[in-house]
Amino acid sequence: MRLDRPARVRLWWEIGIVLALSVGRSALYSVLQLVQSLEREESLGQQSTSVNPGAAASEFWPVLYQFLSQFFALVPVALAIWLLWEPGTSAFRRIGLDFRRFGGDVGRGVLLILVIGVPGLGLYAIGRALDITLQVDASPLDPSWWTIPLILLAAVRAGLTEEVTFIGYLFDRLRRLGWGWWTIILSTAALRGAYHAYQGFGPMIGNFVMGVVFGWCYRRWGRVMPLVIAHTLIDVIAFVGYPLAAALWPGVFGVPAGPSPAPSGSPSPSATP
Repeated sequence: MRLDRPARVRLWWEIGIVLALSVGRSALYSVLQLVQSLEREESLGQQSTSVNPGAAASEFWPVLYQFLSQFFALVPVALAIWLLWEPGTSAFRRIGLDFRRFGGDVGRGVLLILVIGVPGLGLYAIGRALDITLQVDASPLDPSWWTIPLILLAAVRAGLTEEVTFIGYLFDRLRRLGWGWWTIILSTAALRGAYHAYQGFGPMIGNFVMGVVFGWCYRRWGRVMPLVIAHTLIDVIAFVGYPLAAALWPGVFGVPAGPSPAPSGSPSPSATP
């Protein structure tokens, strides 16, 4: 259905508001942080950034604020789903964010981990070797009771935020505006790459490729759930496996000695390599 001019203007305003409250705002901050990192005396490879700041287990309020921060970061996701909802049509079914085909979704999610996760890790290592990627401290694991629940919540939040917004919401809205499929896939992939710019050029390229693959898969499958599963599991593996990787390969994953860390990640970033 072709939209008239007032409807198109209203839709663009809606997209702008959703992006300003979620991934668009984070992408802008992320790019600015990359520019700030490039202006420092140290090279990108000598700088570090953290995507999951730690807090002392004995400090109740910082821990509580972290849990609340993860919870409220899901509000833009709820807004996007609410805007996609139409009378008689569930938004969850429209974008495939349900459990009707959960077994198949898990299988596809695992396949995407192999396609995206492993090459992404290699791209991160290459970026570190080329001195164009910041050291990403993915998870300050400690024996605190809150660590694992917070890591899992952060991974779920990242998967839902990016896949529901970049894929489910924007694909629907941009199609209504008459955009072609590949224009949408490449545009949202570029936005996803900008969203991770604070980590350096390697993760930017890796997440752009991830956006292209995920966009193509959504076009083919019509379901967001496999993408959310894959994204969440990739982040869980990155968060939990980071300390082990840092111990085995300190030159690649260890925190650089000497220079002070770069600014922390953009609001609601994902740690996807």
